[in-house]
Amino acid sequence: MSLSKFLREFLRHPTTTGAVTPSSRHLARAITGWVNLSSARYVLEYGPGTGIFTDFILKQLPLGAQFAAIEINSRMAELFRRRHPSLTLVEDSVANVVEICRRLEFPSVDCIVCGLPWSSFAEDQQAHFLEQIIAVLRPGGQFVTFAYLEGLLIPAGRKFPRLLRQYFPHVSRSHIVWLNLTPAFVYQCRR
Repeated sequence: MSLSKFLREFLRHPTTTGAVTPSSRHLARAITGWVNLSSARYVLEYGPGTGIFTDFILKQLPLGAQFAAIEINSRMAELFRRRHPSLTLVEDSVANVVEICRRLEFPSVDCIVCGLPWSSFAEDQQAHFLEQIIAVLRPGGQFVTFAYLEGLLIPAGRKFPRLLRQYFPHVSRSHIVWLNLTPAFVYQCRR
């Protein structure tokens, strides 16, 4: 997808696209480098967009691991299917992840890699999504997401780290990934 098309998609649907450009390979490395995908059996990706994180996830998954992506934006889902036609993609809201896992026969999830635009969600919506994550993530499971540096200027972006600590006993933050438009950092959470 060209940068101009990506920008148009963001302008049309800012809460489901969340970015003006695709994530960089540097951010993809940072977000997937922390999680223990090599021993995961069940992995979800939230908001895969064009699939850049997916490429890095697939390189680390063991044989027999089950992977599914959840994407609500139909244009992004179409692009993802073109890039990864053999992968399971559920075109739905992550608010429905409990039902999605039931349909996919995922008993619990070892890891969730997330590309959702947290700072564009109201705090109650953030909390609802985190409750649903906790409902499907196994004890000791990992949840990893990122935020843009400028998101810390938005009230929802400032409150999000505190909210993460209400749901996860272990939360850390990576260094800033400067080689991403825009610069971002990764939240690393363990249940």
